[in-house]
Amino acid sequence: MSMNAENIDDYIAGLEEKLDKNDQCATSHYNLGVAYLSKRRFDDAKTSFLRAAERSPAMAEAYVQLGGLAMNEGDIEGCLRMNQAALKARARFAVPHANIGFCLLQMGQVEDAIKALRQAIKFDSKFVQAYGTLGSALYMAGEMDESMEMSKKAVELHPKFGPAWNNLALVYLEKGDAAQAMNCVKQAQASNYDVHPGLIAEIEAKLK
Repeated sequence: MSMNAENIDDYIAGLEEKLDKNDQCATSHYNLGVAYLSKRRFDDAKTSFLRAAERSPAMAEAYVQLGGLAMNEGDIEGCLRMNQAALKARARFAVPHANIGFCLLQMGQVEDAIKALRQAIKFDSKFVQAYGTLGSALYMAGEMDESMEMSKKAVELHPKFGPAWNNLALVYLEKGDAAQAMNCVKQAQASNYDVHPGLIAEIEAKLK
């Protein structure tokens, strides 16, 4: 859906009117939820996505959106549950696999996160965020070579993907190549990524 600020209110009003006449259209509820999100009407969006999922339990996207709303509230476990529900609706959908991996990583379940993220890139070989998160997970697991491989894949797909440049800086530092680590820090900063000052200080100390 491509909407701008001038017509979004009209679009919402039209969907609300349509649903007043036919409350059973899951797609309309979903589209209304997306429109509410654009207006930051999060409670209304949540209601719309829940109604979409109730009317069409196979609509995996509705569960993914509910997961995003849960994450926005700081509810990682809720986000995890919603994305697991999305997979029950559509097992080969890459996005919930990646989101599950992210949640598990935040919960410290690194090996399970890696498994989920591998599924995400299996089902979508161009999924930049999944490669980036997998790079982080592999770094945490001590798998430096594969972490580097995944992060490099992310920046090949999206040269301005700052988190992957940050991951590469960490890996190069771990491998003892402070010069390359600093190059990656500069790339991350050029991508508007906020690199931790402690990492920069550690690299600078190694370069002296």
